[in-house]
Amino acid sequence: MSKARSMAQVSAKGVFNIFWGLIVSSIISAISVMVVAGILSEGDYGLVAIALMGPNLIGIFRDWGVDWATIKYTAQYRSENKEAKVKNVLASVVLFEILLGFSLSIFSFFISGFMANALNRPNIVPLIQIASFTIFAEALMKATQASFTGYEKMEYHSVTSIILSTAKAVLMISLALLGLGTYGAVVGTTVGYLIAGVFSVVLMYVTIYKPLRQKELDKLEIFSTIKSLLRYGLPLSISAIVTGFLTQIYNVLLANYCTDVPIGNYQVALNFASLVTFFVMPILTVLLPAFSKLDSLKERETLGSVFQFSVKYAALIIVPLALMVMVLSQPAVSTIFGDKYSYTPLYLTLYVVTFVYTAFGYLSVDNIIKSQGKTDVNMKLTLFTSVIALVLNLLLIPKFGVLGLLAANIVSGIPSLIIALWWIKKKYSATINWISSTKILLASTLAAVVTYTATFQLNLPSLVTLIIGVAIFVAIYLVTTPLVGAVTHADVQNFKHMAMGLGPFAPIFMVPLSILERLIKIFQRS
Repeated sequence: MSKARSMAQVSAKGVFNIFWGLIVSSIISAISVMVVAGILSEGDYGLVAIALMGPNLIGIFRDWGVDWATIKYTAQYRSENKEAKVKNVLASVVLFEILLGFSLSIFSFFISGFMANALNRPNIVPLIQIASFTIFAEALMKATQASFTGYEKMEYHSVTSIILSTAKAVLMISLALLGLGTYGAVVGTTVGYLIAGVFSVVLMYVTIYKPLRQKELDKLEIFSTIKSLLRYGLPLSISAIVTGFLTQIYNVLLANYCTDVPIGNYQVALNFASLVTFFVMPILTVLLPAFSKLDSLKERETLGSVFQFSVKYAALIIVPLALMVMVLSQPAVSTIFGDKYSYTPLYLTLYVVTFVYTAFGYLSVDNIIKSQGKTDVNMKLTLFTSVIALVLNLLLIPKFGVLGLLAANIVSGIPSLIIALWWIKKKYSATINWISSTKILLASTLAAVVTYTATFQLNLPSLVTLIIGVAIFVAIYLVTTPLVGAVTHADVQNFKHMAMGLGPFAPIFMVPLSILERLIKIFQRS
């Protein structure tokens, strides 16, 4: 258990370092999107999203699993003090991504006419050509961010995210204000990605690769290293390509069966959902290196403990946040856009439903399997989910449009999650704490019901309603979690231990933890 607590402390520091970067970058992105969406019409904003569909579809084939492999092997080789192999991994992943990313960008550029016709919008060929170079820029970003994560330089991961958001925001808003419309938004997005991609490579070279280069290490073995990365990552790449390809297919279906207005509303809903995702992403990022430190054959009990910790503590944050977004979606959207984007609250509510599955291991199951090298199992589970999703979307999107897409998203992942939990229990004797998960859901649901009931009765401006709603939800949740036993004294002690790894930021978390501890003493005297 002591090793599990030690790992939790290290992971908490990593989560925090990624979290602050995501907060800043998400705020910048959200502001820029809201400003640009306010300048453009709903149809024009939807057209920007459509122009990016083609390059995004091709960009899926850039992912060969080397990003995940880079995280795993960089962390592993560092722990084994094999700096020569670390250097090989870093050089190999950047070279691989540069060559593949640039090739796919050129390919996308030359078939832009075909993609525009496939989307039933032949007039957007120039927009697709411009957007094609986001593939190359994103390749640079992904390679360097994977290197930073594996090297435990999470703060640099955050810096690159902030540079990307800032560059895109400044360019998109400036060009939109100059009256360039959809062209301004697409050019701003593309150039912003290129600036951030080049900056990321330079930052990685200066902070990580250059110090390794100055040491007398073995000769680079690029091709053999790439083979090793692909051997691990290929099943993951197949999963990513299939999932990403189908996602773009669904977008094409939306483009053919929906007008630009609901598509624009859906894109705005995705941006509002970033409130949840920037809590989710730090957790997802640190889980793979955390689980990878454990051998399921030698440390089965510790692996089970870490798995339970990851599910419970992620659920304590993500589940209530998702439910709060659901019940406050209407005042949140109205505060920013007024009467515009009237479909967005419903789309947002349905989109965040899947995050509630965090209570059942939604964020942890893939990573524990992946960490033990069973990437073929990850692939099979993903393909199973994809088949279900494909059938549902082909049936639902033509009839119900965006609502059909969201319904399929809610349902399609459930069977694979159940199978994954069964497989993990069978192979690693690890399972989630069902009682704990139920209590977290109960506490979150109580807070959501009270908040919705209270705000529904209010006849106040949207901003005031939103502020009151957030205050009510947080207050009720802080009381219901210790009241129903979702958080115990042992949990608070674990949280305090994790907070100690945050250095000067630890006191910020100690105060609310002390308050929570007092509430636990009141409600859990036995």
